[in-house]
Amino acid sequence: MSVSAPTAVAEVRTGGAPPRAPSADFRPEIQGLRAVAVLLVVAYHVWLGRVSGGVDVFLLLTGFLITGSLVRMVERHGGVRYLAFWGRLLGRLTPAAAVVLLGTLAASALWLPQSRWRDVIEGVVAAALYHENWLLAVNAVDYLARDDAISPVQHFWSLSIQGQAYLLLPVLVALAAWAARRTGRDLRGVVAVVLGAVGAVSLGYSVWITAADQSWAYFDSGARIWELALGGVFAMVLPRLRLPEAPRVVLGWTGLAALVLCGILLQVSTMFPGWIALWPTGAALLVVLAGGAGGRRGAGGLLSWRPLTSLGDLSYALYLWHWPVLVVYLEVADRELASPLGGGCVVAVSLLLAVATKRLVEDGAKRFTRTRPSPAWSLLVAAVLLLPLLTAAGGWTAHLDRQETLRRELAADPDNYPGALVLLPDREGDGAGPTGPLPDVPVLPQPIDADDDRGDNQGPEGCHNSFEEAEVALCLDGPEDAEHTVVLAGQSHAAHWYTALRDAAESRGWRLVTMTKDACQFSTEPSYRGEDEYVECAAWNEQAMEIIADLRPDAVVTTATRSSPGNGERVLDGYSQRWRDLDAMGVPVIGIRDTPRMGFDTSDCVARHLDDPGECATDFSRSLAERPPYETEPGVPGSTEFIDLSDYVCPEGRCPAVVGNVLVYYDDSHMTATYSATLAPVVEAEIRRVTGW
Repeated sequence: MSVSAPTAVAEVRTGGAPPRAPSADFRPEIQGLRAVAVLLVVAYHVWLGRVSGGVDVFLLLTGFLITGSLVRMVERHGGVRYLAFWGRLLGRLTPAAAVVLLGTLAASALWLPQSRWRDVIEGVVAAALYHENWLLAVNAVDYLARDDAISPVQHFWSLSIQGQAYLLLPVLVALAAWAARRTGRDLRGVVAVVLGAVGAVSLGYSVWITAADQSWAYFDSGARIWELALGGVFAMVLPRLRLPEAPRVVLGWTGLAALVLCGILLQVSTMFPGWIALWPTGAALLVVLAGGAGGRRGAGGLLSWRPLTSLGDLSYALYLWHWPVLVVYLEVADRELASPLGGGCVVAVSLLLAVATKRLVEDGAKRFTRTRPSPAWSLLVAAVLLLPLLTAAGGWTAHLDRQETLRRELAADPDNYPGALVLLPDREGDGAGPTGPLPDVPVLPQPIDADDDRGDNQGPEGCHNSFEEAEVALCLDGPEDAEHTVVLAGQSHAAHWYTALRDAAESRGWRLVTMTKDACQFSTEPSYRGEDEYVECAAWNEQAMEIIADLRPDAVVTTATRSSPGNGERVLDGYSQRWRDLDAMGVPVIGIRDTPRMGFDTSDCVARHLDDPGECATDFSRSLAERPPYETEPGVPGSTEFIDLSDYVCPEGRCPAVVGNVLVYYDDSHMTATYSATLAPVVEAEIRRVTGW
């Protein structure tokens, strides 16, 4: 989303002047174009649940307007006045953004589940400091990230890219001004060349990184800066483009139609920002090139219509508000997509908030700084509004940390959190802990911390390989001269057994070697990520087998089935072939039946039902077969044994989110390390049963 037209763009066209080639000066049709772009963004987000390409228009217009503003500054003052430029921008952008972010914090505390609070706080701070795009880029490539919990400040990614561009563009214009003075060339021509070169490099990089890793590229500043550079180049060359009025009328309507159709014809969220992003940016350039050609008959006439230009004035505030309002509505209504009526309410509330923000906050800050034109006053306004926001975020984080410390103190008493132990046959049964009735204590881990409750193998010093990694990383636990060595291998559903296996191995003095990888089955079958073959998984599997061949462990522990609510539980063909390969090497296999898939985020559900987490449960039969499918699988070698721990995850045919005061999953199917630890005695007993150790 772009900012309102910069005040530095001073000249406004008046009616009655003879038609001339459009220039980089402010014109009402640009405000109308901004209105169309924000309408597309809001409508697609609210009712269609997809992306329109409108943000690309804002990026282009930002480059167009800011470059023109900077060049005029150089022409007037002989150079770029950095402090004045940045002070004016922060003084104009920060007030509305800070108010929206404060409102988002308050709304999150009131209406979003606790499991999302830390993510919201982290996102708000990143948005306030203009690096939200990088936070999203990192999370986008994390296979185990909570991709179903949409951040209410996610839309700040584009503002972050613009904020970073505001640091870069003045430097590039200043370099161009220096080069123009040294060579005696025209300033605007040199600026166009410099921005063109930067844009060409960025576009080339964008095409490459989008093909290599689109989820990262979508938020990567380097893959987006070409859109702003394109706008800047166009601002420099536009006054020299002299086209007759009739072609400009055609170009204007063509560009407007192409812009509206972009999100309908293209899947923007999965295709951008490579060369295909030239569609919306090119469409916007056609509209700007057409300008006011054709009067009321042209696209510029429609875009200059007062209601549209007024909406263009509100576009910044409307963009800021619509997304958090939508996220809160979807949470409260428990919907994935807004209903027609609900979506209308979201838009209406967002518009009301945008009007109030524009009149009270943006215009109020503008009036204050207008009477105090020093850049220091603009920076002061920004600081005064950012300080309470960052203080609130820091204070909330400190409060959550104190609560976590209290929970850790409670967790020090194992009787408070028996977890799976309440399901052991020698206990009193469900609802009774090791020493009597189950204590009334908060769930552990708390939903707000659940996403971080993973085994040490998945921590910063761990051995769990990400999507991009092909070389096997190892975790080594236990003595090298142990009597028995066990290898844990497979994907994330194998990785979440690590804590139980490690504790069991420590109890018995075994050696545990762990190697796991994102979405990579320990199998001979090719794996795929979408339509592309997952070549890193194939390479990882090959190296894993080489390590096992050299190690010759006493057993390899891996998943034996794959649970699925759509296809049913099954043994993958590549599983049984892998077991036969290991059998030929003389290495026994212990296959653990897969864990069920809940169909909802358990931590979010428990956060909504803290008083009665029993509401968060699903049927065993949703994703698991009545009998383990490996029992009838042909060709299973005699050296392969199986362990079925379903009764400790789904007692009596129901899969609860909480067992023995412990949260079972941190998402919809991955076990928390805390619950895995309570299963250690069961895992130890089962391994000894099938191996005789």
